[in-house]
Amino acid sequence: MTRNVFQAELDILRQDMTRMGTLVEEAITHAVRSLLNRDLALAAKVVAGDDAIDRMEVDIEQRILALIALQQPMASDLRMLGAALKIITDLERLADHAQAIAKITIRLDGQPFIKPLIDIPRMADIAREMVRDALTAYIHRDEAMARQMIAHDDEVDSLYKQVFNDLLGFMARDPQTIEQATQLLFVASGLERIGDHATNIGEWTIYMATGERPELNN
Repeated sequence: MTRNVFQAELDILRQDMTRMGTLVEEAITHAVRSLLNRDLALAAKVVAGDDAIDRMEVDIEQRILALIALQQPMASDLRMLGAALKIITDLERLADHAQAIAKITIRLDGQPFIKPLIDIPRMADIAREMVRDALTAYIHRDEAMARQMIAHDDEVDSLYKQVFNDLLGFMARDPQTIEQATQLLFVASGLERIGDHATNIGEWTIYMATGERPELNN
């Protein structure tokens, strides 16, 4: 494989990862929207779409391993490919969290919310932005953008603590809210984990650019 062919393969790899990231971002968006709008059809679409994302992870992983085996890439290219292997794992897990939120939508069908959902949508907006920015940082090797994950992740963590305390208060005051409050806690926890995985992508982007992997998610 010539160097030009190898570079063309890297370009295709980045395009495929961008496509996978777009599907993951859409899954998160649709999962949260399905919950807020009580849209069972949209929730079912998210659940069904997870298989396609899983297949993309496997396909991209196989191509990365083939490039490593066939090309004997230089150090910078090897870091990029190694980071890509880690990033597609994070993307697949992001999709799993979206699917879990969609399943909660289905589970809560017919139940009026015990409280207006305010902080959960805010968490979702920040988490989606983090996923988008993390992928943009990776594609453009933008170390500065990757480091911005820290501040956004702190926002998500702060909102999660607020949601956690609010829902615990509901459960303490009215035991009949425990079942739904627990499900909403799972949603908030999933969004918090989405922020963590986006931060992981930022860490791998910095590793790709510098050879060092900082701990952004403290």
